Amino acid sequence: MKNLSILVLEDEPFQRLVAVTALRELGLGQIHEAAEGAEALDVLATCGGVDIVLCDLRMAGMDGLAFLHHASQGGLARSVILSSGVDPELRQATRALVGCLGLEFLGDLGKPFDMQRARRMIERHAHRQPDAPTTPRQPPTLEDILRGLEQDEFEAWFQPKVHLRSGALAGAEVLARWRHPERGVLLPGQFLPLMESSGLIDRLFWRIFRQGLDLQRELSGRGRRVNLAFNLAPRQLEDREIATRVGQALEQTGLPGEGLTFELTETGLLEAPAASLESLVRLRLMGCGLAMDDFGAGYSSLDRLCELPFSQVKLDSAFVRKLTTQPRTGAIISGAVALAEAMDLSLVVEGVETTEQRERLLAMGCDLAQGFLFARPLDREGFRNLLATQRPSQ
Repeated sequence: MKNLSILVLEDEPFQRLVAVTALRELGLGQIHEAAEGAEALDVLATCGGVDIVLCDLRMAGMDGLAFLHHASQGGLARSVILSSGVDPELRQATRALVGCLGLEFLGDLGKPFDMQRARRMIERHAHRQPDAPTTPRQPPTLEDILRGLEQDEFEAWFQPKVHLRSGALAGAEVLARWRHPERGVLLPGQFLPLMESSGLIDRLFWRIFRQGLDLQRELSGRGRRVNLAFNLAPRQLEDREIATRVGQALEQTGLPGEGLTFELTETGLLEAPAASLESLVRLRLMGCGLAMDDFGAGYSSLDRLCELPFSQVKLDSAFVRKLTTQPRTGAIISGAVALAEAMDLSLVVEGVETTEQRERLLAMGCDLAQGFLFARPLDREGFRNLLATQRPSQ
């Protein structure tokens, strides 16, 4: 079993620790873990998929059913062991769903974790016939990515940002998705690393940027203005022409710079050379907003926050996930609210998944947020439909 890889998806920390410890004792070679579905998808995208998922069903954020759907669609898992305390009829229905998704169902482990039963279920996977059909797990090749770019398969998707109290739309983050003809819709973790190492990020960025502006122009023609935020890699800022190209695109579409925000990761900014400052200043002079993304995720640099012309900070979703398990997290969020207010910056809290989180964040003074509680990332048509039901921010 040492060659098998497994993901433990369990939101209760102690239960997850028990499962991971027991699986290590069974000699499994690669063990990954996650507390909710969205985090699990990120883990799988990074590692390229696993042989087995040990899956809970009921959890905050993306639940087990939604996770299994996305994991099967992206070819990120082959077999499933169910480990959940929900009612037996729900577990039975899930077993049927697993089969419909093209995944192998190894067994219903239930709770608490039973090492011997888990061993028998894992051995079922290990003893599969070599010619048994499996879900494809190999990451896309460079040739496939180049073909996808030529065929215009990469799309802009939109995740709304909303006002916590009113629910009014405050804008959207634009995300890249690959509508692969055979694998379905692929998440960035399945193609971005190879695109970055192959120097294709610029091609992807300008394609997604143009699609976002096209939608923005369409909405503007109907009298609806929606701020769109695009992610920029640190390497892109080294190109002094980036602000010029953004300005040219705005001029061609007749759109104002105030309708755009560019998000930059905090860790990437620490490595950004001084030359990047010129690009950031020029973007701000055009009226564009600048957001420090994943604030507090790793190498917090308050110096960078002071010296670069940011208009917004985005608090990393990890802080929201820990609200119920680590009480001190609330103090960090409250501190971020006070810091943003003192520096005249807007603060967006990422990863809001539950009503309880929303209420606690409101009590801390948070205003803007994004997360699955409000909407998952949507393709162009889905975002249009959402706009039809959402009133703009005041």
